[in-house]
Amino acid sequence: MLDRVSVYCGSSDGVDPSYLQAAQLTGRTLAQRSVAIVFGGGGTGMMGALADGALAAGGQVLGIIPRRFNNPELAHPGLTELRVVETMHERKAAMAELAQAFIALPGGYGTLEELFEILTWSQIGLHTKPVGLLNVKGYYDPLLTFIQHMLTEGFIYDEHRALLACEAEPEALLQRLEDFRPPEALDRWMHRSAGRSGKPASASSHGR
Repeated sequence: MLDRVSVYCGSSDGVDPSYLQAAQLTGRTLAQRSVAIVFGGGGTGMMGALADGALAAGGQVLGIIPRRFNNPELAHPGLTELRVVETMHERKAAMAELAQAFIALPGGYGTLEELFEILTWSQIGLHTKPVGLLNVKGYYDPLLTFIQHMLTEGFIYDEHRALLACEAEPEALLQRLEDFRPPEALDRWMHRSAGRSGKPASASSHGR
């Protein structure tokens, strides 16, 4: 069972209300399952909606915010706990250390950067925690298509693709994360048996 999950998501207010509703539902679902949330501490956009949904359902929400963003316009005022750090690197490190799993909701550059950093850490064996995408309204469909392209072209292996779960509903995604087992042979990329190019021999046959 998961006790604490880090959630990455956007902070922009100018998004379709259905995204904000999905963030609220995610927060509420985590709270109802007694899963504490660790997030970036913001009170706007998806961040604020996520925290509001969890808090309204009696959940625990820990925000970790860089000092430059800790002001009344950006920080959420009603969290269970708000920790102020000096840098973005400290924020990401704390979120990674505290969480048992990671979820990316729709977001922008920052959300993608956090998602791919934590996936890369999994790929190279720095952690074995599950990572998931909440694919609201097909938001991440183009990204998933590109990840498939990475696989087909031999830049990642099947086991690396398996590190990322994806569902359209929070309940289904949380179940995937709870059921996650790290794939075997994650260090295959370190063994250049395919020659100097490093391209996996099976790259042309990947079909997923």
